[in-house]
Amino acid sequence: MYLQRQFGQLVLSSRVKSEAILLEIKPFKVCIETSLPAVIDTIKALYSDYNYFIYDDSVFVDFYIKIEKGGFFRGYSQAQCYIDGKTPFKPLPLSQAYPFFEWGLNWIVASHIHYYLLLHAAVVEKNGHALILCGKPGAGKSTLCAAMVGNGWRLFSDEMAIIDLKTNELVPFVRPVSLKNRSIDLIQEFVPEAVFGPCFHDTAKGIIAHMKPNSASVFLANKKAFSKWIVFPQYQEHSQTLLQSFPKGKTVLELIKNSFNYNMLGGYGFSNLCQLVDRSDCYNFIYSNLDEAVVLFDQLLE
Repeated sequence: MYLQRQFGQLVLSSRVKSEAILLEIKPFKVCIETSLPAVIDTIKALYSDYNYFIYDDSVFVDFYIKIEKGGFFRGYSQAQCYIDGKTPFKPLPLSQAYPFFEWGLNWIVASHIHYYLLLHAAVVEKNGHALILCGKPGAGKSTLCAAMVGNGWRLFSDEMAIIDLKTNELVPFVRPVSLKNRSIDLIQEFVPEAVFGPCFHDTAKGIIAHMKPNSASVFLANKKAFSKWIVFPQYQEHSQTLLQSFPKGKTVLELIKNSFNYNMLGGYGFSNLCQLVDRSDCYNFIYSNLDEAVVLFDQLLE
């Protein structure tokens, strides 16, 4: 696979030979190696607004990820993810090769980056104020995140809130929004202009599809913001839209439960969590109607 820039467009040849793509997903540079056309095509579609570089030894790379077919003993119908040459995961069906890349990137950041505080949360921003959406899998945070990004909010991250330990600012980590099952059709209807990658069936999470970040979010990926709200969303079918104040002490405890590396950071982690909560209004949020949810959060800005 050969990579070059041509009139601002990414050009990938169809050679079978595996070569490296260097992709800037701020604040990191990621080297991706693959010969699988499905992975190449999906990266080309979902990351078309990002900076690509020709890889050479002079460029510092944070992470090396390789996605290839399994070997003879693994079976050529499987995909294997290599992180820095190692295989920390069991292989997956070849049809899931692209989400394997996204999941592998999540894992390597959560497992190795300890100069930031990392929370399992989505983050969006508007008018300089960041909103952290924190919750367990299935709570509806990615669905709500995608709906808000489709209605004027800037995407910071769908999977991970990254907090600068020196300034307590949130750092953008802009990547495609991962949606599951019924949320895919819901967001395609709610944000008809959104660009989606292919659907991946029979994964451990059900059906998965990725919504491409809008160009504005990618362009502003260097622009940090302070938290203004911390919200714990919960989708409940046919429920009323209900926003309730949540105690700050309990908020700290919930964020600790949802942190990837709080225990690694000791006093730095505790201090930054307390600062984050002190500066934020904290809420529990129950919803079923996306229109009402987006209007409610826009009203918080007023």
